[in-house]
Amino acid sequence: MAQSSRAVVVGGGIGGLTAAAALHRQGWQVTVLERAASLAPVGAAISLAPNALRALDVVGIGDRIRDLAAWQDGGGGLRTPSGRWLSRTDAEAVAARFGGPVVLLHRATLVDTLAALLPPDTVRTAADAVLTDPGDMGRPARVTAAGQEWEADLVVGADGVRSTVRGVLFPGHPGPVYAGFTTWRIVIPVPGAEFAPHETWGRGRIWGTQPLKDGRVYAYAAATVPAGGRAPDDEKAELVRRFGDWHDPIPAVIAAARPVDVLRHDVHHIAEPLPAHHRGRTALLGDAAHAMPPTLGQGGNQAIEDAVVLAHHARDLPAYTAARLPRTTAVARQAVRTGRLNLTRNRTAIAVRNTAVTALSKAAPALLLRGFDGVADWRPPYASDQAPVGER
Repeated sequence: MAQSSRAVVVGGGIGGLTAAAALHRQGWQVTVLERAASLAPVGAAISLAPNALRALDVVGIGDRIRDLAAWQDGGGGLRTPSGRWLSRTDAEAVAARFGGPVVLLHRATLVDTLAALLPPDTVRTAADAVLTDPGDMGRPARVTAAGQEWEADLVVGADGVRSTVRGVLFPGHPGPVYAGFTTWRIVIPVPGAEFAPHETWGRGRIWGTQPLKDGRVYAYAAATVPAGGRAPDDEKAELVRRFGDWHDPIPAVIAAARPVDVLRHDVHHIAEPLPAHHRGRTALLGDAAHAMPPTLGQGGNQAIEDAVVLAHHARDLPAYTAARLPRTTAVARQAVRTGRLNLTRNRTAIAVRNTAVTALSKAAPALLLRGFDGVADWRPPYASDQAPVGER
């Protein structure tokens, strides 16, 4: 790879930083333009499945991230609001089936680790970038930010669900739509809390409680509500109203939180797939390309996959689209279907769902893992810069 090859990455989130690290590893000169004043991510955790961890192996940090994981052994499971277990997760069975663990860590830890792979001054914050020309075979792409213009052999649009880069590439696309539910997230210490990791399914509501390795607790919740809603008082009080009578440790987690600790965001996704993940010399990745509901825990994982595949096909963007568009479309559709099932408000459907999950958990627990076949067992197009192994 010629040292003069230049890439500009618009967006300094997990996907953008992974792409920057993968391109830098292949000899590209990379600039990352982040609109925020710092790289500090929204205060929440991220679950990394084996597919994403294998992609992080490509940039040399897979094992480091595995070592930072909050939990790799000991399973959790699914519960009802009363506390009854619908199923229990066998972490060893997950690792055996998909070739590695599912791990949990704070997003800030992953962002810091990725940023440390880049040369000094690669990342420029407070740089609200605008794609002025996507480029083509005869001319470079162009990006402006903070009164400066960059010409690049490759521009990477990693600027999230409201991507301005996507708007330039595909102005006729309808963009993201409301997924039908809102989410809350908390990362706090909860002294004395003892619990098995779990996700709890109620009627049109979900709660999850997971331990972080540093001793804090990551909790997330979702509810089917109209878009744009906010609590009349504060979001902690809203959690009390919606989840305060659910099983332990949910009330204790809510009680330990301050209103300022509770983050609330409506979920939007790209319901109509893009015609391509590139145009000219510009490519999209992550939420900019295929924002999906978090119901499979694959949003960030797919962005990491995108990043290493894009670096592999950086000189052949049609090949990048061919590799990623069918896969991310399928994963996104599966996430939508999963959300409809998990967040259903239909009492009959809930009873049937819970009965089926319980029966499968007892009779054939491996069947519950089939939903991640073809997702968590993905492998990158190369294990290292010198060893292509083909794509799955």
